[in-house]
Amino acid sequence: MSARARKIARERTPGRVLLERHCSVRRTVEIVLDSWSFLILREAFFGVKRFDKFQARLGIPRQTLSSRLRKLVENGLLSTGTRETGRGKQYYFTPRGKDLFATMLSLMEFGDKWLAGDGSPPLRLIHTRCGKKCDPVTVCSECKTPVTAFDVAYRDGPGAGFSPPEARPVTRRGSDPNVLQRVRPCSVARSLAIIGDRWSFLILREGWFGVRRFDEMREKLGIATNILTDRLNRLVNAGVFRKVPYNATGDRFEYRFTRMGIDLYKPMLVMMAWGDRWLSDGIPPLRLRHRECGHDFKAQVVCSECLEPILATDTDYTLTYTLDE
Repeated sequence: MSARARKIARERTPGRVLLERHCSVRRTVEIVLDSWSFLILREAFFGVKRFDKFQARLGIPRQTLSSRLRKLVENGLLSTGTRETGRGKQYYFTPRGKDLFATMLSLMEFGDKWLAGDGSPPLRLIHTRCGKKCDPVTVCSECKTPVTAFDVAYRDGPGAGFSPPEARPVTRRGSDPNVLQRVRPCSVARSLAIIGDRWSFLILREGWFGVRRFDEMREKLGIATNILTDRLNRLVNAGVFRKVPYNATGDRFEYRFTRMGIDLYKPMLVMMAWGDRWLSDGIPPLRLRHRECGHDFKAQVVCSECLEPILATDTDYTLTYTLDE
């Protein structure tokens, strides 16, 4: 048994309160609660500021929109103000919220590659710093080469450890993917239709830590059996996991990443970098090393043409569809 496994076993001995590993991805997911919150942020990146405009674009019930906007303000992603005379209260990005742009781009990178079908990506970015149309690419911050799950080694960081899980509100099944794309085709929405709830993200996280079997996932996450079954089935049906029998009778399975699932590692790394920066007080739970260059690194999303980080203030875009106003 490895030192890590022994440590986990000690923390989870019978009679003790269930403990969770510290994780910047979990902290990020806990703040960005669900698909609606991500889509509100998406429209804010497209320049939407007013409540009525969010509602018109997303077709979201007023009560749901009000609740999500309030949470985004409470969590420091948006702020309110009346900067434009006569326009009433509006919502503006804080620096913390604006920094989530990289997460949106990494989800777009994944969706454009795996979920566009035979069509073109719905949106083409223009990086105004270099003036070229580009694709977002998730790279090592040190050598600027694209990262994959196979290139990354991890070890405990100064914030590593376990603590009792925070109370989580009971949530319903993720939003209908048809609703998420009712207003505009969107690679981010397509990605979130697969992984846009906290349990799916946490199951994926455990997969990256080498947890593959149902009982071990249930123990690590403290998740109800029916919820775990549902999320695993959804991830298998979406093509993220494949079921591999591991016993002689073939009725017990391990859940292993497909090639598509392996590519989800990149948005996970970008969310980790955001959580380390804004939620971990400078003491990240994990350190990542890029095997190709040998350096510790953070995931960055850069322009495919000039390899400079893509910032929200340095982008324009063209649409491959017509948006109904």
